[in-house]
Amino acid sequence: MLEDLYAAAAARIFEGAIQPALYALGLMDWAEDAYEWLDFAIFGLLTIVAVYAVCRPLEAWRPVERWESRGPVRTDVIYTLLARLGLLPMIAFVLFATLQARWEGWVAESGFIPPTLETLLPWLREHPLWALVFYIVVLDFGEYWRHRLQHRFGWWWALHSIHHAQRQMTFWTDDRNHVLDEVLAALWLGGLALLIGVPPGQFPLVVLVLRLAESLSHANVRLSFGRVGERLLVSPRFHRLHHGELSAGEHGKNYAVLLPVWDWIFGTADFRREVYPRTGDPEAPEALATGGWWRQQLVGLRRMATAIAGGR
Repeated sequence: MLEDLYAAAAARIFEGAIQPALYALGLMDWAEDAYEWLDFAIFGLLTIVAVYAVCRPLEAWRPVERWESRGPVRTDVIYTLLARLGLLPMIAFVLFATLQARWEGWVAESGFIPPTLETLLPWLREHPLWALVFYIVVLDFGEYWRHRLQHRFGWWWALHSIHHAQRQMTFWTDDRNHVLDEVLAALWLGGLALLIGVPPGQFPLVVLVLRLAESLSHANVRLSFGRVGERLLVSPRFHRLHHGELSAGEHGKNYAVLLPVWDWIFGTADFRREVYPRTGDPEAPEALATGGWWRQQLVGLRRMATAIAGGR
């Protein structure tokens, strides 16, 4: 039922607005690609609405900090709109379409059948809900290690430090990332999803769960899940320690996106429950903390080039 409503809404928007524009511009050869992009944009809009509905009331209820000026937060809103609605979904689509075509071509030519989760655990085929849970757990494990590598390699940290430079952290901060960093993250998550065989119909649900968890963990809210809950799900308090002034670079703590168990297993967990530190990397240039979107992108690229030249 929901899928039918979603498909009908997408078709109405495409036929009423996008298709006539493509026709007028003589770009009907791109109609199929434009429809795929529209699918990304609508899903991104629904994600923003869901995140706002959950996180904004929490931030108004019990904020950790209040600020006279929210200029840097408005910059993060721009990041979110670009990441969820516009440029980045289109880039991700082109990259994934190419990757998937090459992967399927290689599989067809070689006769190799990749060992997906459902081939390793055949009973998952008859239990789609459990399969979804397994996919989320595996992809969350992958996201933990991607996050650690972002802090480990100097060139990658030069990009990721844009995210950590924010001193006014809110749920909008989740998407505060360099474009190149977003592309690497999309390739990482999408590549792992293809490798373990996540069905196309379930992948958006996996992404939605991880997005909601990430946005909530960045929220400016004094919220802990308690001694037991903090070990089951990443809370705003747990992740705020990761963004604290003393937790930047490769010596950080609390890298997990959804499940803190990865931090516990690999010795990077900090479960102090009543600590809500100030956020923002004190070593980040001022441009990364208060500059506009375009300036932060340029500074991030320069810092990455410097790190590569220095062998980091």
